[in-house]
Amino acid sequence: MRTLRVGQALSLRYRPRTLAAAAGCLLAALAVGVVTIGSGDYPMDPAEVLTTLTGGGTPSQDFIVNELRLPRVLAALLVGASLGLAGAVFQSVVRNPLGSPDMLGLTQGASTGALLVVLAGGSSAALAGGAVAGGLLTGALIYALAWRRGVHGYRLVLTGIGVMAMLTGVNSYLITRGKLMEASRAILWMTGSLDGRGWPELTPLLIALTVLGPVVVIGYGRSLVMTEMGDDAAHALGVRVERSRAVLLGAAVVLTSFAAACAGPVSFVALTAPQLAKRLTRTPGPNLVPAACMGAVLLVTADWAAQNLFAGRQLAVGVITGMLGGGYLIWLLATQRKAGRI
Repeated sequence: MRTLRVGQALSLRYRPRTLAAAAGCLLAALAVGVVTIGSGDYPMDPAEVLTTLTGGGTPSQDFIVNELRLPRVLAALLVGASLGLAGAVFQSVVRNPLGSPDMLGLTQGASTGALLVVLAGGSSAALAGGAVAGGLLTGALIYALAWRRGVHGYRLVLTGIGVMAMLTGVNSYLITRGKLMEASRAILWMTGSLDGRGWPELTPLLIALTVLGPVVVIGYGRSLVMTEMGDDAAHALGVRVERSRAVLLGAAVVLTSFAAACAGPVSFVALTAPQLAKRLTRTPGPNLVPAACMGAVLLVTADWAAQNLFAGRQLAVGVITGMLGGGYLIWLLATQRKAGRI
């Protein structure tokens, strides 16, 4: 561990390998983002993309890069970072690598809110608001049901799985009640897609991540590390466990809800990013910043693959993350079983 002092009042402790891993993931995410911006029906090489981003380029290049392609890439980066950070918080709180918004029913809750708006004929802005409201209400319900002199890991996981099962049934019923066009729109949104994302969809998520990211990493990062040692040890070290847990879970639920509002319920990024970051850093703890950077890498790479790997056809990014994440989940379950944890 090393210490970075900022003035007389603030000092940050870090591990060089963790910092290097986070920086490497961030650079990789930005590099893939530049390549993605340059791909498509009007191809551009990375030098042209960078020139256009810095104010050069022709008027047509400026329109294609800054108006059409840049918002989608930024949405992929921000959604991936939000899901990676939220997944790291959930897995640390429940002390289980299977703990993520996907497995605990939060994305299903966001889907329920969005489906109700779709069936009511609401606009895209109203759909995003419905997704946020659905995610927040689901998070509050899970927390209330799991509360018993505090919230503990396995109780939270089991409660979340039960709520997820019920909401999955509710969502299926809602789709059957919609008209053909409404049902098609709902299914496309529930797949998880970045197609057509612009600045209006991107801005609320950017604000949420800008506000809550420092709260989680700087304000409560140390508390999260301490609670991983157990509630008694954390209490002995001066951590207000339940307050910290409530704030961290609330922030993770908000980030997940806004990510779903922007791109739909993109699956498995929140599950895989923290575990891949932990294997990359080889350090204990939640690895919050590396997990966020890893999530950004995963989603922007999946979006590039969805646009370019299948000739003549673009897939929704949720299809790619679902295929890769499903394989990862099978592998994770097999390793957990071999280790005797399940």
